[in-house]
Amino acid sequence: MLQHVPDLLTVEELAEARSMLANAEWGDGKVTAGTQAAIVKNNQQLPENAPQIRALRQLVLMALNRNALFFTAALPSKILPPFFNRYSGEANQYGFHVDNAMRMPPDGGGYVRADVSATLFLSEPDEYDGGELIIEDTFGRHAVKLNAGSLVIYPSSSVHKVNPVTEGARVACFMFIQSMVRDAEKRRLLYDMDMSLMQLRHQVGETEPVVHLTGVYHNLLRRWAE
Repeated sequence: MLQHVPDLLTVEELAEARSMLANAEWGDGKVTAGTQAAIVKNNQQLPENAPQIRALRQLVLMALNRNALFFTAALPSKILPPFFNRYSGEANQYGFHVDNAMRMPPDGGGYVRADVSATLFLSEPDEYDGGELIIEDTFGRHAVKLNAGSLVIYPSSSVHKVNPVTEGARVACFMFIQSMVRDAEKRRLLYDMDMSLMQLRHQVGETEPVVHLTGVYHNLLRRWAE
């Protein structure tokens, strides 16, 4: 499932993140790439020893934790500490690849299974040319280029790439999430049910059928969650 989460960051949070990254010293993006991905990855990444990385990660994780749409779409169990990348100049693209199934946190504290990948855009679309995130699924290819502060999530099993940035700079945050529900189709069914329940509550209130269906949702989550 491909899902947009608009305005994940507030205006103030976005300004703070951009300010911290404005004078960042970037390293080679291949540091977090798997064997296959490293062949086609040509971008820059904020190093683990960057002075601003801890504050940036805390800012992003706080925004994720308060966002109901992100929660219902990803059903996060574990979130790998977010990473930050930059596409510009000669380090300007990332060819088609699939994200590694298992990811090691920077502190080496045990693997996280990547069920869901996410990109948080930190540059405005008019600040760079190209740089679309291209995601392939059963319905074809989707080009994603969102406003700064907005997030897209998609299955980590998807084949995807970042088109060459031909002018300007594309700065973003990317992350990997282990979901409570491993199966993507089950996550989609739970998402559809939860969104429909929200609409029903708004239209008819907490009627007996709505309460019953809410119980069905939670019982399915209880059955499918790991």
